[in-house]
Amino acid sequence: MTYRHFKHEGWLYALAFLFAIILRFAQLGAMPLTDAEAAPALQALHIAQGLKPALDPHPLYILSTAILFFIYGGGTDFLARLLPALAGSVLIFAPLLFADRIKPRSSLVLAFFIALDPGLVALSRQAASPIFAVAFLFFAWGYYDQNKASLAGFFAALVLLSGPSIWAGILGLVITLGILRFIHSRRATTEEKVRHSTLQLNRELYLPFFATLLTAGTLFFIVPNGLSAALASIPAFIHDWLTSSGVPASQLFFSLFIYQPLGVLLVVFAIIRGWQSGSSRIINLSIWLFIAFLLAILNPSRQISDLAWVLIPLWAIASLELIRNVDVFTEERSEVAGVVFLTAFIWTFAWLDFSGLTTLPVESREYIMRFWLLVGSLFLLVMSFLLVAAGWSIRVARIGGIWGLALAFGTLGLAGTIGAAGLRGQNFPELWWLPEQPVQAHLLASTVSDVSEWGLGHDHAAAVTIVDVYSPALEWILREHQVFVVKSLDASSTPEIVITPLQDNPVLSSAYRGQDFSWRQTPLWNVTVPQDWVRWVALREMPQSGETIILWVRDDLFLNSASMTAP
Repeated sequence: MTYRHFKHEGWLYALAFLFAIILRFAQLGAMPLTDAEAAPALQALHIAQGLKPALDPHPLYILSTAILFFIYGGGTDFLARLLPALAGSVLIFAPLLFADRIKPRSSLVLAFFIALDPGLVALSRQAASPIFAVAFLFFAWGYYDQNKASLAGFFAALVLLSGPSIWAGILGLVITLGILRFIHSRRATTEEKVRHSTLQLNRELYLPFFATLLTAGTLFFIVPNGLSAALASIPAFIHDWLTSSGVPASQLFFSLFIYQPLGVLLVVFAIIRGWQSGSSRIINLSIWLFIAFLLAILNPSRQISDLAWVLIPLWAIASLELIRNVDVFTEERSEVAGVVFLTAFIWTFAWLDFSGLTTLPVESREYIMRFWLLVGSLFLLVMSFLLVAAGWSIRVARIGGIWGLALAFGTLGLAGTIGAAGLRGQNFPELWWLPEQPVQAHLLASTVSDVSEWGLGHDHAAAVTIVDVYSPALEWILREHQVFVVKSLDASSTPEIVITPLQDNPVLSSAYRGQDFSWRQTPLWNVTVPQDWVRWVALREMPQSGETIILWVRDDLFLNSASMTAP
């Protein structure tokens, strides 16, 4: 089935792609890699150096990034995140493949939602994140739906190489399709059954699938254990359901309301309308949304990144509802504009009042007054809608209210996108960030290089021994040096540079000089009071736990070592 192109469609998709590129590539290498990112990045670097490391179940990321490292001659934070950022940017074109299902204009709006969504932006800026699985699964599904078997097989192979997160997405789709098939079993046409059965048996699907799986999964047969790493994603996914992450389910609910308020608002309106009117699009997408969200919150090892599979159906429903409120009659434009302005004005006042709560003691009189003022402003907003509906029309109140709230909530969502992208810096933590963010990684690396140059004449000549600190991010930041990781330090050895946890070490203190560095830092999301969350929502401030390590440098590497040791 084809659809009619509308004016400037191509240019508008290009604009969405430009937004996606800017948000995903701006300062991409500014934040240091976390342990979860550094482990597969180190494996990619080792492959580029001709080594044969054991691989994590992210073969597509590791092998493709190894090519970049080999071409560049080494690894950087930017290159480690380049391919996920590119995959997340290209994802905005996936709605084109479903334009005949959700209509062209809704597909375009969905593309913009994907480009600007905080969660998808954050995942696109993380190494070995679920963004590969999300992007390639929807391209495989889209080309399958378009009867383009070769491309469907190609992307299906990439999906299977994308890591453990693919199974949550596939499981959600399989359950959803099973439910929909049961509901619509009597309505299925013979033509559809023949079409799908023919496509499933088409050789054009399987040949590209296996060719891509073998070549991309083994890096053209250079790394054969890439295929075993792909199969390891299955036990890794099962293991996730047998362990607990400590992330409460309420945090996933909270994240949707904070990062995707516009999507949640539009989805609520769309589901109520869609189920009442029997809209097949809304019903099908809402079932998928419910199943994906249910899988995310039921997983004991749940993470915020599990919401990646919720975001696509959420924004698809939201785009259908937003387009429905675009057509405004000429005689209604002034009234709708007035409602939009009034809604935005009241919401801005309410937000400023909410922000003021962060500066006041909870039990103070001023705090209570501001709280009730906030409640009153929201009540005034609801009453304004009711009065407009009674005085003008329900249609004017609905369209004006939706666009006014869309303006307010869209602004909040865009602010969340900027924060999730890390453009505000590490001092303003986000739920979508990976835990244990290295704080002074670049300072530590530059200090080691300076000491190496002073003592040995080359900034990468000094070897570094890491004692009793397991941190792939630490190994990554020191990748230009020879690094040894040991559980304890041999008393007879005197390595040039040693890194230990924060503790007294008389052996090192006598022959080394030490300097402490802040290392991994994690927000205390689960050890908070309501006022902490108020401050975080308004100011992105949250108490954090920190880890300190000590950099020990042997005395003879310093320029003044002779004068300090002279009698």
